Amino acid sequence: MKLCSISSGSSGNCIYVGSDSTAVLVDAGISGKRIEAGLNTLDETTRDISAILVTHEHNDHIRGLGVLARRYHLPIYGTAGTIQALKGMTALGKIPDELYHEIRADEGFTLGDLTIHPFRIYHDAAEPVAYRLSSGGRSTAVATDLGHYDDYIVGNLQGLDTILLESNHDVRMLEAGGYPYYLKRRILGDEGHLSNETAGQLLCRLLHDNMKKIFLGHLSHENNYEALALETVCAEVTMGDNPYRSQDFNISIAHRDVISEAVDF
Repeated sequence: MKLCSISSGSSGNCIYVGSDSTAVLVDAGISGKRIEAGLNTLDETTRDISAILVTHEHNDHIRGLGVLARRYHLPIYGTAGTIQALKGMTALGKIPDELYHEIRADEGFTLGDLTIHPFRIYHDAAEPVAYRLSSGGRSTAVATDLGHYDDYIVGNLQGLDTILLESNHDVRMLEAGGYPYYLKRRILGDEGHLSNETAGQLLCRLLHDNMKKIFLGHLSHENNYEALALETVCAEVTMGDNPYRSQDFNISIAHRDVISEAVDF
C-alpha cells in the first residue's frame, strides 16, 4: 500500500491512499488543479482514482470535490448526513446524484482490493467519519477533526502500519491568539480539534513495534507550527505511559502547501 498527503492543514486536506490496483482520495479540500499536480508527482492521474471518500462537509475537506467529480465522473462516498449537506452546498455546483454513494459508520465496504472501514468521529459536522483502509494484510488510517478521543476511537486505530493523525493546535497559542472567543471554544471543545498534546497522548495508545510511519496533519496555520507540533507530540510519546521513545518511530509532518513524502508499506 501507499500513503501520501497531497495537502493537510486547516486550509485544505487531500490524502492519497493506494493499493496494488486501487487508489482513492480521502477528501478533496484543495483545488482540482493542485490535486492533479500532486497525483502527477506520484506518477498517477485523476483517472487512476477509484473514488473520493469524504470525511465531512467542511470547506477545507471538499473545496475541489465538485470539479473533480464532474470532470472525471468520480464516485463520492460519505454518510447520509454528509451527502445531504453536500447536496445543499451551492458552491460545489451540481453533482450528479448517481455519483453519491451512502455509507454507514462501522459498516465496512470494498473498492477493488481495498477494504474501507468508516468510523464515527467527534466533530461539529452533520455526520462525520474517519477512514481505516486495508489491503493485503496492511492498514492505514486518516484520522483528523477528532474533537476528542475515547476507547471507540482507539479501538478503530489499533494495529495500523501507518497513520495520518491530527495535531491541530498548540493550546497556548490558540488561547493567546486573535481568534474570537466563540471560535476558540469551538476548537477546544469536544467536537473541535485535537491539540498537539492530545495527539501525542492518543498516539501513545496506538504505537506498536511494527508501526512504520506517522504523519501529523491538519495543523492550524494560525495556532501551530510544524516544529512545535513535532516537538510536542514526540515529547508526549517519550514521556508517556508506553514502552517507546519517539526516536523509535518515523514521525513527520504532513505539509500544508507541498506534497509530503509517499510511504510504501
